[in-house]
Amino acid sequence: MTRHTIEGLEVLSCLPDKKSARPPLLFIHGAFAGAWMWSETFMPFLAAAGYPCHALSLRGHGDSHGRERIDWHSVTDYVDDVGTVIDWLGETPVLIGHSMGGFIVQKFLERHTVPGAALVCSVPPQGLIASQFHLMFQKPQLFAEINGIMAGNYTDTETLREALFAGDIDEAMLAAWLTRMQSESQRALWDMSMFNLPNLHAMHRPPMLILGAEQDVLVPAFLVQTTAHTYGLPCHIFRGMGHAVTHEKEWPLVAAMLRDWLATLRP
Repeated sequence: MTRHTIEGLEVLSCLPDKKSARPPLLFIHGAFAGAWMWSETFMPFLAAAGYPCHALSLRGHGDSHGRERIDWHSVTDYVDDVGTVIDWLGETPVLIGHSMGGFIVQKFLERHTVPGAALVCSVPPQGLIASQFHLMFQKPQLFAEINGIMAGNYTDTETLREALFAGDIDEAMLAAWLTRMQSESQRALWDMSMFNLPNLHAMHRPPMLILGAEQDVLVPAFLVQTTAHTYGLPCHIFRGMGHAVTHEKEWPLVAAMLRDWLATLRP
């Protein structure tokens, strides 16, 4: 794993052992996270399958610039960050977005074409409001805790476990995740709620893979199905998993489905 700084943006790269003709992959993280969420699981798995893997930390996240202005970064800013990294790559990658990252992918497609896009537990094109109401009624205490995180207050491992995971998880990993979490841009959250939803008529629609998790409390499976229906595509819902499919114990099942889908894309 190598680390680059591209115009102030942190980019992690994991490359195959041998030069590959397969397209590069660009991973885009969700809210409260950074490029690190891909680096221990999906990136080495897919690099071993021959794909050059790159993950960026959006501005204000990870070791990228702009942490002091996190609340003012917009979805448009995040889309621009993706464009900056693609310009640096010099080749258009397949985009893989988790949660908020999936929303950013959809917004990027309004102005750009890519060889493929995977939406993993993604915020749907209709925005966050349905998931927020679902969480508020189903798990009001967790809803209150997440609002606290948005305000910059730190949480504990039990809240994190309930929000992100469904199966048995490694306690050391959970503790490490907690230390890496951060506040999210209030402006971006409002953009994803109602103010800057994807323009479906403007989008360039590449081959898309839509994945969700059966026990996801942040982007419930029914909303992943809504995303799939919007794009006229099937989706796959992984049983017994929560929102953080990159770190559930059965994460290789998700990575393998990504690998198999990638193999179907035209060069």
